[in-house]
Amino acid sequence: MTVHDRWQVFRGESTEEKDLMFTVKRSSMIQLKTKLHVFLATNPKENVCDFKVEGSWLERSCIIYSGESNTILAQMHKKHNVESVFLGKDKFMVTVYPNVVYAFVVALIAILDGINHDYDE
Repeated sequence: MTVHDRWQVFRGESTEEKDLMFTVKRSSMIQLKTKLHVFLATNPKENVCDFKVEGSWLERSCIIYSGESNTILAQMHKKHNVESVFLGKDKFMVTVYPNVVYAFVVALIAILDGINHDYDE
């Protein structure tokens, strides 16, 4: 059990341990910018993260790294256009690097969105 927020991603509709794909948790309790550690199900000890996410959801800017390295797997940044400036509609772009599973990146962005909406309510 940990005091950090934790999210688990499972295959399909299952919540069984055998269908756990990965776990996401905050790297620390107090954060000015988002920093998440991602642990694959094959890494139950969680000594070293398999991926990390750093950035700012409010700025719609974040980077997904491979483990503790500086190897970038995907980047999200705010898209500036007439709609976003005048109508206040946020849009963002995501660049996914080669050999990275898009569904994995989308799942991490969905978790980031969920974290952001938890604080809005």
